[in-house]
Amino acid sequence: MSYPQIAVVFGIAISLIVLAISTAVYSKSSFSDQNSSKLNTFGGHTPGYPTLQTTGDVLDPTSLVINPKNAVVDPMKYLREFNYGKLSTSSNGTLIRDFTMIASDQLTKEVSPGVFYNVWTFNGTIPGPTLRATEGDTIRITLINNGSKFHSIHFHGIHPSEMDGVFEGIAPGGKFIYQFTAEPFGVFPYHCHMQPLEEHITHGLYGALIIDPKTPRASADEMVMLMNGYDTDFDTENNFYTVNGIPYYYMHHPIQIDKNRLIRIYLLNMLEFDPLNNFHLHANMFDFYKTGTKLIPDEYTDIVTMNQGERGTLEFSYKYPGKYMFHAHKTEFAEKGWTGLFLVKEGEGTNQSINENLNVTSISNITNYSTTDFNKTTGLVPTGGVN
Repeated sequence: MSYPQIAVVFGIAISLIVLAISTAVYSKSSFSDQNSSKLNTFGGHTPGYPTLQTTGDVLDPTSLVINPKNAVVDPMKYLREFNYGKLSTSSNGTLIRDFTMIASDQLTKEVSPGVFYNVWTFNGTIPGPTLRATEGDTIRITLINNGSKFHSIHFHGIHPSEMDGVFEGIAPGGKFIYQFTAEPFGVFPYHCHMQPLEEHITHGLYGALIIDPKTPRASADEMVMLMNGYDTDFDTENNFYTVNGIPYYYMHHPIQIDKNRLIRIYLLNMLEFDPLNNFHLHANMFDFYKTGTKLIPDEYTDIVTMNQGERGTLEFSYKYPGKYMFHAHKTEFAEKGWTGLFLVKEGEGTNQSINENLNVTSISNITNYSTTDFNKTTGLVPTGGVN
């Protein structure tokens, strides 16, 4: 081998050694940075709220868990939990459903491992509880404001102007009773409507109201999926995207469903700052009922896109067992938490009793927060409607 050839080989060897050393140092430094105790400081949109510290965004935290006591919600419990209220009957025979909603704006909860956020909640969770009634029922909701700001509840749907939650702001320590007839059937968001509206929604004051038709729909495994996000550094851009409150939750805790079982999802979008959000189902198609106010589907598709406040009902079943993804078909949203899995099982009947043939006149057949669980979760004392 000639001298020039030796020099070239020697130069290449030296370069490879330097590259290897640099990579090792960089990797060690990066690992150290990721596991350091260096904290970033952030506060709330409004002066006077507590200053909090966090290690920052944690994307797809497979090796980390949220302390259940700190979590803003239990997504698996929320998925299939419906609050039918406390039942009574009026003098004319109309079924009355009483609910108690407690607004709070001073809680600090973990929205992703290591990421704490000043959450504003109805009944202690984001999203708030899913309220459910049948078309023609009287809905009566007592809102108690345990927060430090004015709050209200605005329900989408049909009701008198004085029940619209826009002009009757409830002062801290106050309460207000909303009462209206449940109409029409469908799925509707509810949210605080006090100004600045952006602040009240992005902090978490929203949830779902389902009004069932008088003639029941076909039996199904029913779920609620509410799409949202978190702007944890308060720059009006979301750092995390979720369905049902915790990023990536359903990726690491797949939703178990039965093969050939009809699945019905009540889907709502309450995402702030981003104009559009969507839902894509892998290896399948679904019937989509826009707003859920019809019994005939509007579309047969595998993806649906929504503005804030839009919603609908999805129905489908899987023919084959296995794992199937569902996620936002916006790469940024999916990579920052809005993605999950269905685990389709061969055995039938596992989820068959869930939400099926509920006798809504019997409290024993209604799945609600118990008073004990409510107190443990929120530290608040309800005055009714959560039995």
